[in-house]
Amino acid sequence: MSLIELVVAIVVVAICLTGAFALVDTTVRRSVDPMLERQATAIAEAYLEEILQQAYHDPDDATVCPDPEPDRTLFDNVCDYDGLLDAGARSQGGSAVAGLEGYRVRVDVDRTATLGDLSGDAVVLRVDVEVTDPLGRVVRFSAYRSNA
Repeated sequence: MSLIELVVAIVVVAICLTGAFALVDTTVRRSVDPMLERQATAIAEAYLEEILQQAYHDPDDATVCPDPEPDRTLFDNVCDYDGLLDAGARSQGGSAVAGLEGYRVRVDVDRTATLGDLSGDAVVLRVDVEVTDPLGRVVRFSAYRSNA
């Protein structure tokens, strides 16, 4: 084996290893993506479940979508959540959930929603929950709450 053949073999092996390491690097970087997406989905589902379990009408005065309560711990109807912005996922009591500080949650309640023959805030509301994961990707969930 000559010196030239040895150098060519080293170059070929180096090129192959560079490609393999690039593939491993990409795979390792992307391995966390499904976990972040699943966590964002779980957060959105938890928020939707919390909101949809609330009363349709305000228990204090039996109206639909009155002025929101000043504190999340006082939220007692679906519309109280309209405009909610949480930096980091929070429990129903409003306390931060450890380890989920990198997520952002936004809630909108659409009072002009239409669901089949139902429309308007007297009979149907659409709740949109948007969760942004630490990498900036967004997961959106929507659900309807009917009074009919």
